[in-house]
Amino acid sequence: MMNHTLKSQCKVSQGTIISGKWHLKKYKIIKELGFGANGVVYLAEHNSTQVALKMSDNGMSITSEVNVLKSLAKVQGPPTLGPSLLDVDDWQSNNGRISFYVMEYIQGPDFLSFLQQKGKSWTSVLFLQLLNDLDKLHENGWVFGDLKPENLIVTGPPPKIRCIDVGGTTIQGRAIKEFTEFYDRGYWGLGSRKAEPSYDLFAVAMIMINTAYPKRLTKTSGGISQLRDAIRQKPELLAWEKVILKALQGQYSSAKQMRADLLDLMVDKKIPDPPLKPIGPTKPSQKMPPRSDSKGNQPVTRQHYRKKKKKSGWMEFWLIAIVLGLLYGWYTFNKLL
Repeated sequence: MMNHTLKSQCKVSQGTIISGKWHLKKYKIIKELGFGANGVVYLAEHNSTQVALKMSDNGMSITSEVNVLKSLAKVQGPPTLGPSLLDVDDWQSNNGRISFYVMEYIQGPDFLSFLQQKGKSWTSVLFLQLLNDLDKLHENGWVFGDLKPENLIVTGPPPKIRCIDVGGTTIQGRAIKEFTEFYDRGYWGLGSRKAEPSYDLFAVAMIMINTAYPKRLTKTSGGISQLRDAIRQKPELLAWEKVILKALQGQYSSAKQMRADLLDLMVDKKIPDPPLKPIGPTKPSQKMPPRSDSKGNQPVTRQHYRKKKKKSGWMEFWLIAIVLGLLYGWYTFNKLL
């Protein structure tokens, strides 16, 4: 949490005009959006456009976060996982010089609120999006660090997951700068706080658990045993158990691997169960021939289906396209009601 002295220095009231010393741009404060370890974020207005303005008396912290935003923009292209950077400057306040930067104001419900409003059928799709974005971030040498539902906003339509706070983003190999205990593997005794892809993937697994426990779990024994028991008490988490446990135990070296396993689970749910054996007496010496379709073609078995799926990279594309199409159609229909 941010110390009280720092917050008081950065505390400004509604209507205050923040004037940039170097770029001479003016921002009118509307309200406070939140505060953390390194600064206060405000909703502000500039040229009739709403923006998010973060100020801090720690110039090094501002510079670090600005560099992260610039890096995200180069790697991912619009829209990036994080907000777009708009301005960086200093403000000469009554309490002295305060550094600030201005970024895109991302509007929408946070991750858990979106699922509560629109339904948990969106959960897997949003996690696939998040893992795809994290993979790009990791490939560029960064780890997000303080990954949690409060920092994830769902914009749209169509729904797109974005992040509103990059303060914990850290260069790989260094110590994590900021974290929240529930999503931190060090807190659960399941790893270090070294900035590496597996640190973020642990947090993704904890967010998955968080969807079934909105008020979060209280740590008791800690470790993998408590978390495994929590997973097995919720039917909606059992479907993801394999993926969650691998992420909690650091068995994924990349977000791409975790995403592939999650996608496989989604595909497997679509595969129909084998046909039931016919009821009634049959001759012991006779084997029931496999049923054919109207054209006499032999049915595709589960094993054959999986082999065929792995041979074609298009399966992933069409599955996500169909799921997104159905969910977006449902979303649009409900918006019209």
